[in-house]
Amino acid sequence: MATDDGRIARATDNAIRYPTAVYRLLFVTVVGFLMLFAGFPVYWLLIVSATPTGTAPALVPAAVTPGNYLTVAASGFFRYVFNSLVVAGSATVVVVAVASLAGYAFGRLEFPGKRVLLLVTLCVAYFPPVAFVVPLFRLLSGAITWSAFGVTVASPDLFNTPAGPGVPLTGLSMPLAIFVLTTFFDRIPDTLEDAARVEGTTRLGALARVIVPLSRPGIATAAVLTFLQVYTEFFFSLLMTNGDPDDWAPIVPPLRGFAAVDASFAAAAAVTALIPIVLLLALADDHIVAGLTTGYR
Repeated sequence: MATDDGRIARATDNAIRYPTAVYRLLFVTVVGFLMLFAGFPVYWLLIVSATPTGTAPALVPAAVTPGNYLTVAASGFFRYVFNSLVVAGSATVVVVAVASLAGYAFGRLEFPGKRVLLLVTLCVAYFPPVAFVVPLFRLLSGAITWSAFGVTVASPDLFNTPAGPGVPLTGLSMPLAIFVLTTFFDRIPDTLEDAARVEGTTRLGALARVIVPLSRPGIATAAVLTFLQVYTEFFFSLLMTNGDPDDWAPIVPPLRGFAAVDASFAAAAAVTALIPIVLLLALADDHIVAGLTTGYR
Protein backbone atom coordinates (compact mmCIF):
# COMPACT_ATOMS: atom_id res chain seq x y z
CA MET A 1 0.00 0.00 0.00
CA ALA A 2 2.85 2.35 0.87
CA THR A 3 4.51 1.52 -2.46
CA ASP A 4 1.30 2.31 -4.36
CA ASP A 5 0.92 5.60 -2.50
CA GLY A 6 4.51 6.47 -3.40
CA ARG A 7 3.91 5.74 -7.08
CA ILE A 8 0.76 7.86 -7.08
CA ALA A 9 2.61 10.69 -5.37
CA ARG A 10 5.45 10.53 -7.92
CA ALA A 11 2.99 10.41 -10.82
CA THR A 12 1.13 13.43 -9.46
CA ASP A 13 4.37 15.31 -8.95
CA ASN A 14 5.51 14.53 -12.50
CA ALA A 15 2.15 15.64 -13.89
CA ILE A 16 2.52 18.97 -12.09
CA ARG A 17 6.13 19.41 -13.24
CA TYR A 18 5.53 18.37 -16.86
CA PRO A 19 1.99 19.49 -17.82
CA THR A 20 2.84 19.50 -21.53
CA ALA A 21 3.57 15.78 -21.46
CA VAL A 22 0.27 15.15 -19.68
CA TYR A 23 -1.63 17.17 -22.29
CA ARG A 24 0.05 15.23 -25.09
CA LEU A 25 -0.79 11.92 -23.43
CA LEU A 26 -4.43 12.94 -23.03
CA PHE A 27 -4.52 14.17 -26.63
CA VAL A 28 -3.13 10.89 -27.97
CA THR A 29 -5.61 8.93 -25.84
CA VAL A 30 -8.61 10.93 -27.07
CA VAL A 31 -7.48 10.74 -30.69
CA GLY A 32 -6.97 7.00 -30.32
CA PHE A 33 -10.50 6.50 -29.02
CA LEU A 34 -11.91 8.66 -31.82
CA MET A 35 -10.00 6.70 -34.43
CA LEU A 36 -11.19 3.45 -32.94
CA PHE A 37 -14.88 4.29 -32.58
CA ALA A 38 -15.26 6.69 -35.53
CA GLY A 39 -12.53 5.77 -37.96
CA PHE A 40 -12.76 1.98 -37.82
CA PRO A 41 -16.40 1.79 -39.05
CA VAL A 42 -15.40 3.89 -42.07
CA TYR A 43 -12.37 1.68 -42.70
CA TRP A 44 -14.50 -1.45 -42.42
CA LEU A 45 -17.08 0.01 -44.81
CA LEU A 46 -14.34 0.64 -47.38
CA ILE A 47 -12.99 -2.89 -46.91
CA VAL A 48 -16.41 -4.49 -47.39
CA SER A 49 -17.15 -2.32 -50.42
CA ALA A 50 -13.97 -3.52 -52.16
CA THR A 51 -14.29 -7.19 -51.17
CA PRO A 52 -15.33 -9.54 -54.00
CA THR A 53 -18.87 -10.84 -53.67
CA GLY A 54 -19.16 -14.15 -51.90
CA THR A 55 -15.90 -13.55 -50.02
CA ALA A 56 -15.74 -12.89 -46.30
CA PRO A 57 -14.16 -9.47 -45.56
CA ALA A 58 -10.98 -9.30 -43.48
CA LEU A 59 -9.09 -6.58 -41.68
CA VAL A 60 -6.37 -6.89 -44.32
CA PRO A 61 -8.13 -8.07 -47.47
CA ALA A 62 -6.40 -10.61 -49.65
CA ALA A 63 -8.06 -9.22 -52.78
CA VAL A 64 -9.94 -6.07 -53.69
CA THR A 65 -12.11 -5.30 -56.67
CA PRO A 66 -13.78 -2.20 -58.16
CA GLY A 67 -16.51 -4.41 -59.55
CA ASN A 68 -18.93 -3.61 -56.73
CA TYR A 69 -18.76 0.10 -57.54
CA LEU A 70 -19.23 -0.59 -61.25
CA THR A 71 -22.31 -2.66 -60.46
CA VAL A 72 -23.72 0.13 -58.29
CA ALA A 73 -23.04 2.71 -61.00
CA ALA A 74 -24.64 0.53 -63.69
CA SER A 75 -27.78 0.11 -61.57
CA GLY A 76 -28.66 3.80 -61.85
CA PHE A 77 -27.79 4.57 -58.24
CA PHE A 78 -26.56 8.03 -59.16
CA ARG A 79 -30.13 9.04 -59.99
CA TYR A 80 -31.12 8.19 -56.41
CA VAL A 81 -28.20 10.27 -55.14
CA PHE A 82 -29.38 13.15 -57.32
CA ASN A 83 -32.90 12.86 -55.89
CA SER A 84 -31.55 12.95 -52.35
CA LEU A 85 -29.41 15.98 -53.16
CA VAL A 86 -32.42 17.83 -54.57
CA VAL A 87 -34.61 17.02 -51.55
CA ALA A 88 -31.88 17.82 -49.01
CA GLY A 89 -30.78 20.98 -50.81
CA SER A 90 -34.32 22.32 -51.15
CA ALA A 91 -35.10 21.58 -47.51
CA THR A 92 -31.87 23.27 -46.44
CA VAL A 93 -32.69 26.47 -48.33
CA VAL A 94 -36.17 26.65 -46.80
CA VAL A 95 -34.96 25.83 -43.30
CA VAL A 96 -32.16 28.41 -43.35
CA ALA A 97 -34.47 31.11 -44.71
CA VAL A 98 -37.25 30.52 -42.16
CA ALA A 99 -34.87 29.80 -39.28
CA SER A 100 -33.05 33.08 -39.96
CA LEU A 101 -36.30 35.01 -39.48
CA ALA A 102 -37.25 33.01 -36.39
CA GLY A 103 -33.71 33.23 -35.00
CA TYR A 104 -33.79 37.00 -35.45
CA ALA A 105 -37.05 37.21 -33.55
CA PHE A 106 -35.80 35.02 -30.70
CA GLY A 107 -32.31 36.51 -30.57
CA ARG A 108 -32.93 40.21 -31.20
CA LEU A 109 -36.48 40.98 -30.07
CA GLU A 110 -38.22 40.92 -26.71
CA PHE A 111 -41.78 39.63 -26.45
CA PRO A 112 -43.84 37.79 -23.80
CA GLY A 113 -43.24 34.05 -23.58
CA LYS A 114 -40.08 34.12 -25.68
CA ARG A 115 -38.10 31.73 -23.49
CA VAL A 116 -40.98 29.27 -23.15
CA LEU A 117 -41.63 29.28 -26.89
CA LEU A 118 -37.92 28.78 -27.64
CA LEU A 119 -37.79 25.87 -25.18
CA VAL A 120 -40.84 24.25 -26.77
CA THR A 121 -39.29 24.71 -30.22
CA LEU A 122 -36.05 23.12 -29.07
CA CYS A 123 -37.90 20.17 -27.51
CA VAL A 124 -39.43 19.34 -30.90
CA ALA A 125 -35.89 18.80 -32.24
CA TYR A 126 -35.48 15.82 -29.90
CA PHE A 127 -38.70 14.05 -30.85
CA PRO A 128 -37.92 10.82 -32.74
CA PRO A 129 -39.04 11.04 -36.39
CA VAL A 130 -40.78 7.67 -36.11
CA ALA A 131 -43.33 9.27 -33.76
CA PHE A 132 -44.64 11.38 -36.66
CA VAL A 133 -44.52 8.76 -39.42
CA VAL A 134 -48.14 7.55 -39.36
CA PRO A 135 -49.98 10.89 -38.98
CA LEU A 136 -47.73 12.71 -41.46
CA PHE A 137 -47.98 9.88 -43.98
CA ARG A 138 -51.77 10.04 -43.84
CA LEU A 139 -51.72 13.83 -44.03
CA LEU A 140 -49.33 14.04 -46.97
CA SER A 141 -50.78 11.15 -48.99
CA GLY A 142 -54.27 12.61 -49.35
CA ALA A 143 -55.84 10.21 -46.85
CA ILE A 144 -57.38 12.89 -44.61
CA THR A 145 -60.46 14.88 -45.61
CA TRP A 146 -62.39 17.72 -44.00
CA SER A 147 -66.05 18.43 -44.64
CA ALA A 148 -67.82 21.67 -43.83
CA PHE A 149 -70.87 23.40 -45.31
CA GLY A 150 -71.20 20.72 -47.94
CA VAL A 151 -67.62 21.13 -49.15
CA THR A 152 -65.06 18.34 -48.79
CA VAL A 153 -61.37 19.17 -48.85
CA ALA A 154 -58.66 16.52 -48.94
CA SER A 155 -55.12 16.87 -47.66
CA PRO A 156 -52.46 17.26 -50.38
CA ASP A 157 -51.19 14.11 -52.03
CA LEU A 158 -47.42 14.48 -52.05
CA PHE A 159 -46.60 10.80 -52.43
CA ASN A 160 -43.88 10.19 -55.05
CA THR A 161 -42.89 13.84 -55.19
CA PRO A 162 -39.83 15.65 -53.80
CA ALA A 163 -42.14 17.36 -51.31
CA GLY A 164 -43.19 13.98 -49.89
CA PRO A 165 -40.08 13.45 -47.78
CA GLY A 166 -39.03 17.10 -48.05
CA VAL A 167 -41.96 18.73 -46.23
CA PRO A 168 -41.87 16.64 -43.03
CA LEU A 169 -38.07 16.68 -42.91
CA THR A 170 -38.07 20.45 -43.30
CA GLY A 171 -40.33 20.75 -40.27
CA LEU A 172 -38.31 18.31 -38.20
CA SER A 173 -35.02 20.05 -39.05
CA MET A 174 -36.30 23.54 -38.35
CA PRO A 175 -36.08 23.63 -34.49
CA LEU A 176 -32.36 22.85 -34.29
CA ALA A 177 -31.56 25.42 -36.99
CA ILE A 178 -33.61 28.04 -35.14
CA PHE A 179 -31.73 27.35 -31.91
CA VAL A 180 -28.32 27.56 -33.62
CA LEU A 181 -29.14 30.85 -35.37
CA THR A 182 -30.76 32.31 -32.26
CA THR A 183 -27.51 31.74 -30.39
CA PHE A 184 -25.48 33.52 -33.06
CA PHE A 185 -27.86 36.41 -33.63
CA ASP A 186 -28.04 37.08 -29.90
CA ARG A 187 -24.25 37.59 -29.73
CA ILE A 188 -24.13 40.42 -32.26
CA PRO A 189 -23.82 43.85 -30.55
CA ASP A 190 -26.96 45.95 -30.71
CA THR A 191 -24.94 49.01 -31.73
CA LEU A 192 -24.23 47.55 -35.17
CA GLU A 193 -27.90 47.01 -35.91
CA ASP A 194 -28.83 50.38 -34.38
CA ALA A 195 -26.37 52.12 -36.71
CA ALA A 196 -28.04 50.49 -39.71
CA ARG A 197 -31.48 51.41 -38.40
CA VAL A 198 -30.42 55.05 -37.97
CA GLU A 199 -29.52 55.16 -41.65
CA GLY A 200 -33.08 54.17 -42.53
CA THR A 201 -32.69 50.40 -42.87
CA THR A 202 -35.69 48.30 -41.86
CA ARG A 203 -35.39 45.29 -39.56
CA LEU A 204 -35.35 42.93 -42.56
CA GLY A 205 -32.71 45.13 -44.18
CA ALA A 206 -30.61 45.03 -41.01
CA LEU A 207 -31.01 41.26 -40.93
CA ALA A 208 -29.81 40.92 -44.52
CA ARG A 209 -27.04 43.55 -44.43
CA VAL A 210 -25.71 43.29 -40.88
CA ILE A 211 -26.87 40.20 -38.96
CA VAL A 212 -26.51 37.55 -41.68
CA PRO A 213 -23.00 38.57 -42.89
CA LEU A 214 -21.74 38.58 -39.31
CA SER A 215 -23.31 35.18 -38.63
CA ARG A 216 -21.91 33.23 -41.58
CA PRO A 217 -20.37 30.49 -39.38
CA GLY A 218 -23.71 29.97 -37.64
CA ILE A 219 -25.65 29.91 -40.91
CA ALA A 220 -23.14 27.47 -42.41
CA THR A 221 -23.43 25.24 -39.33
CA ALA A 222 -27.24 25.28 -39.45
CA ALA A 223 -27.21 24.57 -43.19
CA VAL A 224 -24.80 21.65 -42.92
CA LEU A 225 -26.63 20.08 -39.97
CA THR A 226 -29.94 20.40 -41.83
CA PHE A 227 -28.52 18.93 -45.03
CA LEU A 228 -27.03 15.96 -43.19
CA GLN A 229 -30.25 15.30 -41.28
CA VAL A 230 -32.41 15.34 -44.41
CA TYR A 231 -29.93 13.50 -46.64
CA THR A 232 -29.48 10.60 -44.22
CA GLU A 233 -33.05 10.33 -42.89
CA PHE A 234 -34.62 6.87 -43.13
CA PHE A 235 -38.34 6.70 -42.34
CA PHE A 236 -39.86 9.41 -44.54
CA SER A 237 -37.36 8.74 -47.32
CA LEU A 238 -38.56 5.14 -47.41
CA LEU A 239 -42.30 5.63 -46.93
CA MET A 240 -43.09 8.70 -49.05
CA THR A 241 -41.99 7.15 -52.38
CA ASN A 242 -42.51 3.81 -54.10
CA GLY A 243 -38.77 3.30 -54.63
CA ASP A 244 -38.70 4.34 -58.31
CA PRO A 245 -35.98 6.88 -59.16
CA ASP A 246 -38.31 8.54 -61.66
CA ASP A 247 -40.69 9.20 -58.75
CA TRP A 248 -37.99 10.97 -56.73
CA ALA A 249 -37.03 8.05 -54.54
CA PRO A 250 -33.93 8.93 -52.44
CA ILE A 251 -30.98 6.69 -51.58
CA VAL A 252 -32.72 4.63 -48.89
CA PRO A 253 -34.71 2.15 -51.09
CA PRO A 254 -31.75 1.09 -53.27
CA LEU A 255 -29.51 0.71 -50.21
CA ARG A 256 -32.04 -1.73 -48.77
CA GLY A 257 -32.18 -3.51 -52.09
CA PHE A 258 -28.41 -3.88 -52.34
CA ALA A 259 -28.24 -5.14 -48.75
CA ALA A 260 -30.69 -7.92 -49.63
CA VAL A 261 -28.44 -9.04 -52.51
CA ASP A 262 -24.92 -8.75 -51.07
CA ALA A 263 -23.28 -6.72 -48.33
CA SER A 264 -20.47 -5.67 -50.69
CA PHE A 265 -22.93 -3.97 -53.04
CA ALA A 266 -24.61 -2.20 -50.12
CA ALA A 267 -21.24 -1.01 -48.80
CA ALA A 268 -20.20 0.27 -52.23
CA ALA A 269 -23.49 2.14 -52.56
CA ALA A 270 -23.06 3.60 -49.08
CA VAL A 271 -19.55 4.84 -49.90
CA THR A 272 -20.87 6.39 -53.11
CA ALA A 273 -23.66 8.11 -51.19
CA LEU A 274 -21.11 9.47 -48.70
CA ILE A 275 -19.12 11.33 -51.35
CA PRO A 276 -21.40 14.44 -51.41
CA ILE A 277 -21.29 14.60 -47.61
CA VAL A 278 -17.49 14.42 -47.56
CA LEU A 279 -17.25 17.17 -50.19
CA LEU A 280 -19.72 19.35 -48.29
CA LEU A 281 -17.87 18.95 -45.00
CA ALA A 282 -14.55 19.67 -46.72
CA LEU A 283 -15.87 22.87 -48.26
CA ALA A 284 -17.58 24.09 -45.08
CA ASP A 285 -14.97 22.85 -42.61
CA ASP A 286 -13.70 26.28 -41.51
CA HIS A 287 -17.20 27.69 -41.05
CA ILE A 288 -18.39 24.62 -39.12
CA VAL A 289 -15.41 24.72 -36.76
CA ALA A 290 -15.92 28.46 -36.18
CA GLY A 291 -19.62 27.93 -35.66
CA LEU A 292 -19.25 25.12 -33.16
CA THR A 293 -16.49 26.84 -31.18
CA THR A 294 -17.78 30.43 -31.03
CA GLY A 295 -21.52 30.08 -31.07
CA TYR A 296 -21.81 28.39 -27.69
CA ARG A 297 -19.28 30.28 -25.58
